[in-house]
Amino acid sequence: MAAIRERLLPRAFLITPNVPEAEALTGLTIRTLEDMRGAARRLWELGARAVLIKGGHLEGDATDLLFDGTRWHEFPAPRVATPHTHGTGCTYSAAITAALARGLALADAVALAKRFIHEAIRTNPGLGKGSGPVNHHATVE
Repeated sequence: MAAIRERLLPRAFLITPNVPEAEALTGLTIRTLEDMRGAARRLWELGARAVLIKGGHLEGDATDLLFDGTRWHEFPAPRVATPHTHGTGCTYSAAITAALARGLALADAVALAKRFIHEAIRTNPGLGKGSGPVNHHATVE
């Protein structure tokens, strides 16, 4: 973990940890949005240029928090009751990357990707008996 913090975080434009990952990286306990802010600031201080902590592991709405070193952005979405969330983190980060490649500013890219991943979870195909995949063909406007 020390190698990640010392060598890799300073090279990152954006990191996208979920709550358990952010806890492991920072040593902090995250139970609230304010806890997420503390962890995001700590990860930024460790060198990441921007931090998006995904709040899907917390209670209530799935609110993600972006910190770019200057501004805070919250991206809430209603929780979808489904076991079919396999691959959400990878899909979300890929959607952010695609939006950045289209020329969107970081906060706008995250907002678009958040709408996409929410729709992908909401319209999942229901495959398998465990944690199935999200709908990678979801569309958003």
